[in-house]
Amino acid sequence: MIVDASSTDDSPVGAGEKPLPVDSAVAAAESVLAQRFGSSVSLVDAEDLAGSGPATVVRARVASSSFALPRTLVIKHYPGSPPPGGPDPFAREAASYQLFTALPPEERMCPELLAHNGEQRILVIDDLGRAPTLQDKLRGGDSRAAETALLSWARSLGRMHSATASREADFNALLRRLSGKGRAEDGLRGEGADAGLGDDTLPFEAVTELTVLLRDNFGVSTPEPVRDAVERAGEHARSACYRAFSPVDLWPDNNLVTSGGVRFLDFERGRVRSALADAAHLRVPFASSPDSLALPAGMSEAMVAAWRAEVVQLWPALADDETLAAYLLDTQLVQVWLATWRDLPGLTGVRSASPSSRAAALVTWWRDLAQYAERGGADAVAEHAATVASALDARFGPKLALALYPAFR
Repeated sequence: MIVDASSTDDSPVGAGEKPLPVDSAVAAAESVLAQRFGSSVSLVDAEDLAGSGPATVVRARVASSSFALPRTLVIKHYPGSPPPGGPDPFAREAASYQLFTALPPEERMCPELLAHNGEQRILVIDDLGRAPTLQDKLRGGDSRAAETALLSWARSLGRMHSATASREADFNALLRRLSGKGRAEDGLRGEGADAGLGDDTLPFEAVTELTVLLRDNFGVSTPEPVRDAVERAGEHARSACYRAFSPVDLWPDNNLVTSGGVRFLDFERGRVRSALADAAHLRVPFASSPDSLALPAGMSEAMVAAWRAEVVQLWPALADDETLAAYLLDTQLVQVWLATWRDLPGLTGVRSASPSSRAAALVTWWRDLAQYAERGGADAVAEHAATVASALDARFGPKLALALYPAFR
C-alpha cells in the first residue's frame, strides 16, 4: 500500500508506527516531483528493487501527471542522516547523476536524473526497464552474448571517461553544494581499506602491512625494487593526467545491458580519479566485486582495445602500445596489491579453496601479474609476483585457478 503524502487522517500507517521504507520512498518521491514540476504526481505499483547499498530502491509506475514523465520511475531514498566523518553516499550519487544529466544524451552513460532533494535525501531517475545486467550475461549460458556485453561495457567505460575528463571542477562543485564539504573533507583520504579501491591513492600502510604479511605468513620477502615499483605506481595514480569520472564500484551487477549499450548504475562512491584505475579492471576483471570470476584468454586484451578506441582521441599518448602497457601494468600492480592487502587477512584459516573462492582469485591475479610484468620487462616485479602466486597456491591449493564466469565454461 502506498502512503498518501497529502493525507494525515487516513494514513495506512497506524498511530505511532513508522512507515515502511518503500512507502516512505514513494511518498518522498511524490513530494519532490511535485516540487520539481509544480503539480502533483501520483505513483502506484511500487516494487522494492532490493538495492545492495544504504538506499531503499523502488520502481513505481506514474499513475497520473500533468507532465510527460516516463511510464515508470526508479526512486533511491537515503533515510536518516549522512554518516559522520566520512563520505555521504547520497551526496556522491546525486552529484554524479547531476553531472551526467547536464551532458548531451549521447554522452550520458546512465539514467537521467528527473528530480532530487537534499533535505529528503531522495533521487528520482529514469527507469531503463527490466534490461539484464552484465552479471546476468556473465552468469548465463550464452558465451557470445557475454562477450558482446563485455566489449560494450568497455566501450561505455571509455565513453564515460572521454565525456567527463574535463569536468572535475564541475563534479567537486556539485558535491560541495550537496554535502557542504570540500573535496578533502569529504572523506577522500580516509576510507581505510577502501581508500585504494575507492580513491586514487595507495595507502602507505598497504605497502608496509602486505610486505610484513607475506614475509611472516608465507615466507615471501619483498625486494626493495618491488617495493619501489609499488610506491611509484601509487604515485602515478595521483597524477593529474588521465583523470575522469569513475563509478568506483565497477561490479557486473551495477551495469545494465540495454539496446543502446551498457549503462552504469550506483554512484554511491562515484568520484573523479585516474581513468587508468578503472582500466585496471580490464586486466583484473571486477577485482573489487566480492564474487568476481575469470574471463577467457584474450578477452582482457579485446576489452582494453575497445576502451582505448573511445579515449585515444582525448589522450593520444595511449595510442602507443608500450606507453599504454606500462600504465596498465602500474594500475594492475596497485589493484592486485590492494586486493591482497584487503582480503588475505580474512583467509588465514582457509585450506583447499574452491576455484570460485577469493583465494583462487588472488592466486590467479598474482600469476597474471607475473606474466604481464615479464612481457613489460619488469623482471623484479615478475619474479616477485610469481613467487607470491606459488606461495598462495601452496597454502590454499594446490593448482588453484580462478573459475571462469559460467557463460564461458
